[in-house]
Amino acid sequence: MTRIFFATDLHGSEVCWKKFLNAPEFYDVSVLILGGDMTGKALIPLVGAKSRYEVVLQEHRYVLASADEVQQMERRIAGHGYYAVRVDPDQMAELQANPQAVDRLFQEQMRSTLERWMTLAREKLSGKPIRCFVCPGNDDRPETDEVITDSRVVELAEGRVVDVDGIEMISTGWSNPTPWETYRECSEAQLASRIAHMADGVRDPGQTIFNLHCPPYGSKLDEAPALDSELRPRHAGQLLQPVGSTAVRDAIMRYQPILSLHGHIHEAKGVARLGRTLAINPGSSYESGTLQGSVIEIDARRGVRTYTLVSG
Repeated sequence: MTRIFFATDLHGSEVCWKKFLNAPEFYDVSVLILGGDMTGKALIPLVGAKSRYEVVLQEHRYVLASADEVQQMERRIAGHGYYAVRVDPDQMAELQANPQAVDRLFQEQMRSTLERWMTLAREKLSGKPIRCFVCPGNDDRPETDEVITDSRVVELAEGRVVDVDGIEMISTGWSNPTPWETYRECSEAQLASRIAHMADGVRDPGQTIFNLHCPPYGSKLDEAPALDSELRPRHAGQLLQPVGSTAVRDAIMRYQPILSLHGHIHEAKGVARLGRTLAINPGSSYESGTLQGSVIEIDARRGVRTYTLVSG
């Protein structure tokens, strides 16, 4: 029997990454699986010099008057999934006038944060009988893979068939098209081809785990607020619509894996049955520093024995 902890959509929250690395001790699991969207979405500039800075976080302006306050704010920003960067007023003006410089700075901060995360993973997991699989999602830039590949303890799962204690797993963080035109999007036909390329290479598709970032269409695991033409939620976000992938749904119905793991739609936490397949989306509350996940007991011969949605 293997105990797995699955989580997804951390979006740069260092608090959630640390909790993810602590899951083996807390939940008594031997396999960690992160299902996509590791990196943050924005830079948060702290403008000033020495120990006095000003910052705007979530529409609130803060004046930081000591080194301790600056460090506390940087930790708070990292916990929310953003990248804090200290700049003086002249540097801030340059960034405001040069979007390409902002993009370069974002890439630098993203990469250095990921490298620090890999160091934390090595310190926490090295020498322990823990497998840790990560599959970047549609919001993660291509260079994310390079950083993960260099890790000694974190295994890149994207596009591979890997063995999880006798059970094969396939993974992809690519999604069907979204309104935001993110880094890893493709047509439904292309996504179907990606999945089939892996699934056709496993020993027994009916005894596999599908770790697919995008949830299956119409499964209730893919319901998100409907948007208007300006990408604003309609009816105050109360009107929901399915936005998952038909390719993912078709692949699950065709191959009938014992377990399929999904994310992408943060508010669609839940469990569904698609034929014989148990499908799980643990949801995401990364901005509050809360790690949502699922603890799953699975057996190579008898399939999923137990599962629990957890939060902490």
